Amino acid sequence: MAHANTIFDSLIADHRKHRALLEQIDAAEAGSTHHRALFEEFTLEVKAHAAAEEQAFYSTIMRKPTLTEETRHSVSEHKEIEDLLNELAATDPKSDEWEDSYAELRHQYLHHIDEEEEDVFPAATEVLSEEDERHMRSVFERRKAIEKDEAEITPEKEHQE
Repeated sequence: MAHANTIFDSLIADHRKHRALLEQIDAAEAGSTHHRALFEEFTLEVKAHAAAEEQAFYSTIMRKPTLTEETRHSVSEHKEIEDLLNELAATDPKSDEWEDSYAELRHQYLHHIDEEEEDVFPAATEVLSEEDERHMRSVFERRKAIEKDEAEITPEKEHQE
C-alpha cells in the first residue's frame, strides 16, 4: 500500500483532476469558448502529467524486470493519447469527427488511468521502497511544473486527407 506523500498520491490526485475535466468537457456546449478552454486545460494537464510520470515513475520501474512489459505498455498508451489530443486540437469541435475522436480519447484515457491505478501502481508498490516512492514524487512534482510550462496545444492530423 502506498504511504502518504508518495508518487502515487500525486498521480492519483492528477487522475481525479483529469476525470473532473472530462466531465466538465462533456457538460459544456461543443465549440463554445468554455468547451475549448476546458479541452485546452485538459490537454496541457495530461501532456505535462504524462511527461513527468515517464521521467519520475516509469523510468524507475522500467528497471524492475517484473514491470518492464507493463511499463512499455503504459508509455505506449501515453503516445496514443497524445496523438489523439493533437488530432482533436486540429478538428472542428462542432463536427461529428471531433465527437467520435473525443469519445475514443475519453475511453482510452479512462482505461489507461484505471489500469494504472488498479494494476501498475499496486505492482510497483511491491518492488519500491517508501523512500523510492517519496523521491519519485519529488521528481514528478518538479518535472510536472517544468513540463506544464513547456506543454503546447499542437493541432496535428495524424491521417491527412
